[in-house]
Amino acid sequence: MANNQDNVQSQNQTSTFGQIVGRLVAAAVVLAITAFFTPGFTINNIWTLAIAAIVLTIIDYLIVKFTGLEATPFGKGFVGFVLAAVTLYVTQFFVAGYSISWMAAIIGAVIYGIVDYIIPGNQQM
Repeated sequence: MANNQDNVQSQNQTSTFGQIVGRLVAAAVVLAITAFFTPGFTINNIWTLAIAAIVLTIIDYLIVKFTGLEATPFGKGFVGFVLAAVTLYVTQFFVAGYSISWMAAIIGAVIYGIVDYIIPGNQQM
C-alpha cells in the first residue's frame, strides 16, 4: 500500500514539474510572438527570452498570490490589462537585453492577451 502511495506521489510531482515547464515554454512562445509584433519591444536573444519568461511567470504568480488578480487582459478586464502592461514594462528592470517603452508595453499587453488567449498555456497546477 505504501508503495502505491509513493508511486502516486511521484507521478503528481512529475506532472506538476511538466506543467511548470509547459507554462514556461508557452509563456516564452507568447512573449516571443508579442515582441515580434510590437514596435519598441526588443529581446536580444533566446536566453534573454527564457529568462524574461521566467521573470514574467514569477511576477504574475506574485501578483495572483498577493492580490488575487490575474495579469492578463482577458483575466480581469481593464485591471488585468493594466497589470499586463505594467508587468511587461517592469520585467526590463530584471532582465538584461529586454527593453520596452511604455507605449510598447500598452500595445504589447493587447497582443500578449490575444496570443495568450489563442495559445493554451494557463493550466491548473
